[in-house]
Amino acid sequence: MAKRSSLSIRIVEGKNLPAKDISGSSDPYCIVKVDNEPIIRTATVWKTLCPFWGEEYQVHLLPTFHAVAFYVMDEDALSRDDVIGKVCLTRDMLASHPKGFSGWTHLIEVDPNEEVQGEIHLRLEVAPGGQGSRLRCSVLEARDLAPKDRNGASDPFVRVHYNGRTRETSVVKKSCYPRWNETFEFDLEEGAAEALSVEAWDWDLVSRNDFLGKVVVNVQRLCSAQQEEGWFRLQPDRSKSRRGEGNLGSLQLEVRLRDETVLPSVCYQPLVQLLCREVKLGTQGPGHLIPVIEETTTAECRQEVATTLLKLFLGQGLAKDFLDLLFRLELGRTSEANTLFRSNSLASKSMESFLKVAGMRYLHGILGPVIDRVFEEKKYVELDPSKVEVKDVGCSGLHRPQTEAEVLEQSAQTLRAHVVALLSAICRSVRACPAVVRATFRQLFQRVQERFPNAQHQNVPFIAVTSFLCLRFFSPAIMSPKLFHLRERHADARTSRTLLLLAKVVQNVGNMDTPVSRAKEAWMEPLQPTVRQGVVQLKDFITKLVDIEEKEELDLQRALNSQAPPVKEGPLFIHRTKGKGPLASSSFKKLYFSLTTEALSFAKTSSSKKSAFIKLASIRAAEKVEEKSFGSSNVMQVIYADDVGQAQTVYLQCKCVNELNQWLSALRKVSTNNTGLLGSYHPGIFRGDKWSCCHQKDKTDLGCDKTHSRVTLQEWNDPLDHDLEAQLIYRHLLGVEAALREKHWLLRRETEADISPTGGGGAPEDPLTQLLRVLQDLREAHSSILAGPPPREPHHLLELQT
Repeated sequence: MAKRSSLSIRIVEGKNLPAKDISGSSDPYCIVKVDNEPIIRTATVWKTLCPFWGEEYQVHLLPTFHAVAFYVMDEDALSRDDVIGKVCLTRDMLASHPKGFSGWTHLIEVDPNEEVQGEIHLRLEVAPGGQGSRLRCSVLEARDLAPKDRNGASDPFVRVHYNGRTRETSVVKKSCYPRWNETFEFDLEEGAAEALSVEAWDWDLVSRNDFLGKVVVNVQRLCSAQQEEGWFRLQPDRSKSRRGEGNLGSLQLEVRLRDETVLPSVCYQPLVQLLCREVKLGTQGPGHLIPVIEETTTAECRQEVATTLLKLFLGQGLAKDFLDLLFRLELGRTSEANTLFRSNSLASKSMESFLKVAGMRYLHGILGPVIDRVFEEKKYVELDPSKVEVKDVGCSGLHRPQTEAEVLEQSAQTLRAHVVALLSAICRSVRACPAVVRATFRQLFQRVQERFPNAQHQNVPFIAVTSFLCLRFFSPAIMSPKLFHLRERHADARTSRTLLLLAKVVQNVGNMDTPVSRAKEAWMEPLQPTVRQGVVQLKDFITKLVDIEEKEELDLQRALNSQAPPVKEGPLFIHRTKGKGPLASSSFKKLYFSLTTEALSFAKTSSSKKSAFIKLASIRAAEKVEEKSFGSSNVMQVIYADDVGQAQTVYLQCKCVNELNQWLSALRKVSTNNTGLLGSYHPGIFRGDKWSCCHQKDKTDLGCDKTHSRVTLQEWNDPLDHDLEAQLIYRHLLGVEAALREKHWLLRRETEADISPTGGGGAPEDPLTQLLRVLQDLREAHSSILAGPPPREPHHLLELQT
């Protein structure tokens, strides 16, 4: 059994932000932090006070997290970025909105006294004394304190207040992981103050000390317990009223917290086996369980259900059969060929998810070069005469206005070149397309041919394929390349218009140049010859794409599996140390890294032979390195065991926080089942004779901070998690159980009416009855776990705090 939490985050847009630049505008972007740890950075939207981001993320994290905060920043090229404001959503707040928090919320001013993080280790006890009881407070250590100084660290000390007396620890210089091991005693007088206050501060020589957080302990409760020891989470100082709320602008967010208790695999076997059997039986089954699930699934959750079912059957090797069943069901209820697969049905949503899971690498290979070229050229392209902007052309001193006809002709030529390059790449990609995708399209093509065999419908099988490949896969990726990880930043207005026009042409080609598509926008007429030629090319491509036999499919799939495709790859900077002793110097060298399900390897370039590698099974942790170690906040460390079992660490620098978290996420996912994973680590480096983080002199010290192996970002190429997918399906079916029971009652009435009075008994249990029984068994399994003794967790320490 495992408890898992995930956050679905959509950062929509901002409005009425304050101007931070002298031009009267801002360059806003968002940083998302979970418990003060940056995990996401959106793209910067330049020169606007009402930015639109529209970025979506799925974050898996520990169930013990406390809050997620959204910081709106203004990017500056020459100075430090300005903080505009923030929105903070606590875990309790998100838990109170089961369907998710959604809407506009005001930005508030960032108060340094509220920007605290980390935990402090205390031992508290009430000890008998000669003149009465004494209160003893031992300040042992702290971890993950906020860095307040420019060097990326702090100089922390602790103040302990009780009954009008104040005691202070010594100052630990340049550390966010200090160890004090100091004890203070206070007389415990009857009727004295009931609160013991422990405050952490950053010592500054010149300016005022910076607040790092505090813990307030209820002494009466401590007297009942007599003694407590543990890690207490530092709390902010909320004594000051909030400022700036309402005049810093607003942020529109959609955030949903999902907590799941995942049972052992054996508990889900009946559910998985039942669903798999239904898919194998197809439309021949007596109960038609998949259609019942589709009927009871609402539009708002259809995409989520489709994705989960697709991943579940993909893990069972039945994705192709599942999609084929959905194709046949939709074809059976479709009478008009023009509306085929145009609705947001379970079949359409499942196929969309399938292409993203199985074909994203293929998409990048096809669209990547063309998208890069559009971004790099930044040409002005417009075909609509009502939107043309006349501009000056010519050499300096000889400028003349460019006519509208010239702009339209030049735009048509530019788009024509992009379309020709894209179609050429598509036509050459038959062998590059994953075998399972080709086989699925073959089934789709054949099913549509069987359903619409007449001559007037000869284009319908081709349109069925392009309705997914072009209209639901290629075109959305062209219009929004960042959402498909084709670019790191959003397109500017000019590039966005070019991409939109390019996507329109691809849609027209995918529609097989029907009269309806031509009539919508007459100004697309200059590209019609290119579209007609593209239709011929695309039909030839689809004919070859679906021409795959089962043996060829297996051979291609076997060849792809043997290549161990990379989970993630790209350039990183590896840390090198030259020399020894006090004269040693360090630097970062750029290398090309590739992470597969077998190893992390690196070489000089992407085409070079891999010169070194770390076996995946030897990885013990992948964690961030604190900023002061190398002067950068985008450095990570991979801790692994060498051939003789000794712990080794390699330090890698990324170019931004997003790349850092993507690499950390990928490394943690592929090593999640490794034996010997570390529970703690050093966020600093061993420099000279001590660790830079906690100043311990033992190089083999276990570590001063907790590892974060379960904090990951969801990506399209994530390893399949069979138990989690089964749990999500169970959770969905439980939510529609009333509708399932109503459907079951109607089916039973129909069945009883059809049974002959002389018929024999002992009829086999129908699939829907079996499903309801399986749901009941799973409900009881969850209830038995909840009814058991709770695990020993430090929640009892919260009861001491006021």
